Amino acid sequence: MAHMDVLLCEDIDNLGQRGQVVRVRAGYGRNYLLPQKLAIKATSGNKRMIDEQRRLLAKREQSERVSAQSEAEKFQGLELRFERRVGEHGILFGSVTALDIAEALKERGLTVERRRIGLREHIKEVGDFDVTIKLHRDVSPSVKVLVRKEGAEAAKAAEVAPKADSTAAELSVETSPKADSTAAEPSAEASVEAPADKQAETEAAEE
Repeated sequence: MAHMDVLLCEDIDNLGQRGQVVRVRAGYGRNYLLPQKLAIKATSGNKRMIDEQRRLLAKREQSERVSAQSEAEKFQGLELRFERRVGEHGILFGSVTALDIAEALKERGLTVERRRIGLREHIKEVGDFDVTIKLHRDVSPSVKVLVRKEGAEAAKAAEVAPKADSTAAELSVETSPKADSTAAEPSAEASVEAPADKQAETEAAEE
């Protein structure tokens, strides 16, 4: 099987890191790595060019590390919430994918390539998940992904609402009789005092 040496321009999982010269299958190099500009063919004839590329890649590596460290602060404490229909045993009808997470991050003003989202498998159940974002080889903040049953929050709110109405009704019932009783007391006193006033008027007329 034919092979070829290439200089990696990007980190590639299970292959190597940016700036490394690695040996790969010739078909893989020609059909994927070279067209995607993920690598440069390395030969004895272009050694000088390879050395120069390595120097430039090392400089870019340092710059990107500093930028990633600054960007990582924006992911601190970040929570992404997804609602999905749920079937038996808590299994989702619609899973949460790396693309879903990338789009949710974009809505927050954070642009992240899907391949940098460390989600090996789609999320297929309700729960809380920590998902790593690979901003750089040495910088990988994580975000909290909250997957909930569709409509669960609305149902919970509906359960709480009647309790609030019931409490208000109880307060109204307890308060009303007291108010009526208080209002009735002055009227009773006035009716008791009225004969005394009439007696005084009679005594004055007799004198």
